[in-house]
Amino acid sequence: MATKEFKQRLHRALNNASLRGALDRFADSYVVSREEVFAGRDFEALRQKIAAIKGDAAGRYEELADQFTRAVAARGGKVYRAKDAAAAREYICQVAKEHGVTEIVKSKSFASEEIHLNEYLQERGLNPHETDLAEWILQLMPGERPSHMVMPAIHLPKEEVARVFSHYLNEPVEPDIKNMVRIARRELRKKFLTAGMGISGANIAVAETGTIVICTNEGNARLTTTVPPVHVAIVGYEKLVPHLKDIVPILEALPRSGTAQPITSYVTMITGPVPARQGDGEGIKELHIVLLDNGRTRMAADPVFKEALQCIRCASCTNVCPVFQLVSGQVYGYVYSGGIGSILTAFFNSLEDAADPQSLCIGCRRCAEVCPAKIDIPDLVLQLRERVVQQQGLSSGYRIALHGVVAKPKLMHTLLRAASRLQGPVTHGQPLIRHLPLFFSNLTAGRSLPAIAKEPLRDRVKRLEQPVAKPRLKAAFYSGCVIDFVYPEIGESVFQVMGRQGVQVVFPRGQACCGAPATYAGDRETAIKLARQNIAALEEARADVVVTACPTCAVALKKDFPELLAGNPEWDERARALAARVKDFTELVHELTGGQEGTSRSPNVDVKQEQAAGSQAVKVTYHDSCHFKRHLGLDQVARQVLQGQPGLELVEMKESDRCCGFGGSYSIKYPEISRPILERKVKNIKESGADIVAVDCPGCVLQLRGGLDQAGSSIRVKHTAEILASREDFRPDKGN
Repeated sequence: MATKEFKQRLHRALNNASLRGALDRFADSYVVSREEVFAGRDFEALRQKIAAIKGDAAGRYEELADQFTRAVAARGGKVYRAKDAAAAREYICQVAKEHGVTEIVKSKSFASEEIHLNEYLQERGLNPHETDLAEWILQLMPGERPSHMVMPAIHLPKEEVARVFSHYLNEPVEPDIKNMVRIARRELRKKFLTAGMGISGANIAVAETGTIVICTNEGNARLTTTVPPVHVAIVGYEKLVPHLKDIVPILEALPRSGTAQPITSYVTMITGPVPARQGDGEGIKELHIVLLDNGRTRMAADPVFKEALQCIRCASCTNVCPVFQLVSGQVYGYVYSGGIGSILTAFFNSLEDAADPQSLCIGCRRCAEVCPAKIDIPDLVLQLRERVVQQQGLSSGYRIALHGVVAKPKLMHTLLRAASRLQGPVTHGQPLIRHLPLFFSNLTAGRSLPAIAKEPLRDRVKRLEQPVAKPRLKAAFYSGCVIDFVYPEIGESVFQVMGRQGVQVVFPRGQACCGAPATYAGDRETAIKLARQNIAALEEARADVVVTACPTCAVALKKDFPELLAGNPEWDERARALAARVKDFTELVHELTGGQEGTSRSPNVDVKQEQAAGSQAVKVTYHDSCHFKRHLGLDQVARQVLQGQPGLELVEMKESDRCCGFGGSYSIKYPEISRPILERKVKNIKESGADIVAVDCPGCVLQLRGGLDQAGSSIRVKHTAEILASREDFRPDKGN
């Protein structure tokens, strides 16, 4: 259950129009610019290099820290290895006192934010001045926090900044960006010239040479590290790399991933203390490097979460996250935001502090797709969620739903059948529920819900399991709950298309929920129980393949089951054997047809004759379901299958692979987030000019049909199986 404070932050962010506008504008331009700046480069090879370098370093931090310390000392610098935030703060304060420092300038450093350095220094009579433009603006706004790891003040419009400057200077300042930059330069220059200490972070620390590397787009970092007589750099252990050559791939990926630039304006490499400026006397400045642990070595020792230390802090994961674009980093409550931020928070702060932030992840996997360090952030978030549940337990609602119902298939099926008979007062005899009463009303705000089928698929299969003469394959159909009890017509279409292709399809009666709801809720116990039930049921079918028309179910069967049962003497091999036989429906159609000819074409119909008769092509646009594209990698396969259908014209919509906002129970837990994500998708569908939206996920069918219905649109949403099964679906007067 989310805390009250978290809910309040979420509500404020979702109702902040300027914040959403700023994040939307940046995200839209970022995607295009990032694609351009990586053009001609092998991104996969680059991220594999970075992952290898950083992964290797995470396995030997103490060794690299020792080497780094020796290299820095050999050049006249000092390294202090801080076990935690308190030790780091105390050391920095002590250095300042030893030099009689009262004025301090700081360049952008999230490590300093992590240890709450500014507050600590201020309480002890020291004056830290942020000199990064965005950080300085935020410092002038008491209580304001960074909203992004690379662009901390991206959420502030220029008018708000002008008001802040006006209050600071006690004179009116117009919202002219160039003029405000001049003001900042003028005011901050005074700080550089009077400060006795400069504090910076670092993007990379090289053990071999003792070099720290700082990447910035403003000159303040160079002034911070060179003008004051004392320089303190706060560097997390995860910034360590073994060799100087290791910085090359990181420097290639960091600016391209962070701000879609080929390189940042300034790349500063500092190896030992720099010479003193004229007038400061002879010799060199002091260089102190604080190597910060604060949970990093504990994370490195964790076989699951060690991977997160590969992060190079580019924030590309948040730049493409549909949830982050709505709520910004401030909602996460701590220094690091987004999916990766919730993981870091669990180790740098506490698991309790990460409980609310991790729940914001919708699992669309866009972050994993763009991460230059090849971190599987969504999977780590699920692992984190599981640990939160182990520590805090499931909420009462989830416990009742999962342990009490989903884990008991017979009871669940009985309840669904009962609901189909009792739903009349809310369906009014229609296939969609447009309004729900009382505290359920939010669930139908912006999205209609489907009625439960009067006859589930499992009750229809006796009519569908027709023998096929000389079958090419025997397939066990795993329907999943949504197809079974909400959209049995999708299941019927699967039987029909497979039959045309000479596949004998059977429906194992003992199949249950795939366990995805439990997995995404962090309920490992229920997920394991369901995995065993399904493996046993599907084995009884003795089929050549297990076919499913739900990518979430496919991922559960292919990936989750083997992971859940790994090492179990009885179930490990059985889970892997099942996984090897699982095929997505559209994937299997593509294999059976070679992706060349339309499976829905009647053998008696000639396409050229049909076109000559003047039939008009129906425009179909394709929505890439998140699991279908990013877990199964079948987005192009689906397009090839659809393009092979006579009478269809495939048109691409804008952001076809952007999440529709469903996310299973996510749309129930966070309808206020799901709704605007859906609205954006509906807008893109309308603008495509399509008559039909084709999808390969029944969850997306549910979400998109509901959104288009609420929007009053006549555009139909069809599962690919329905499109392939019958040309009847192409008639203009057919509804959803």
